[in-house]
Amino acid sequence: MNTASVSRKQTSFRLSETLLARLQEEARRHNRSLNNLVESVLMSFVSSHPNKTTLAAMKEAETSDNLETLDMKEFRNFVDSL
Repeated sequence: MNTASVSRKQTSFRLSETLLARLQEEARRHNRSLNNLVESVLMSFVSSHPNKTTLAAMKEAETSDNLETLDMKEFRNFVDSL
């Protein structure tokens, strides 16, 4: 179990009453606090976007002529050896 403490800063947002009600209902349905639900949704959103290093690697993979081919039999043997 991870017992490391995460530093948090209190903040406030103005949300539509309809959105707030929907968020509160979702939190209740999933047996979570409103804060926990909103924090996890926001974390998921910001984590789903690749960073500059990943974007550069993706571009290189799409455009490079120097890519190696993968022998699936050798790959399976490698995975089995782990």
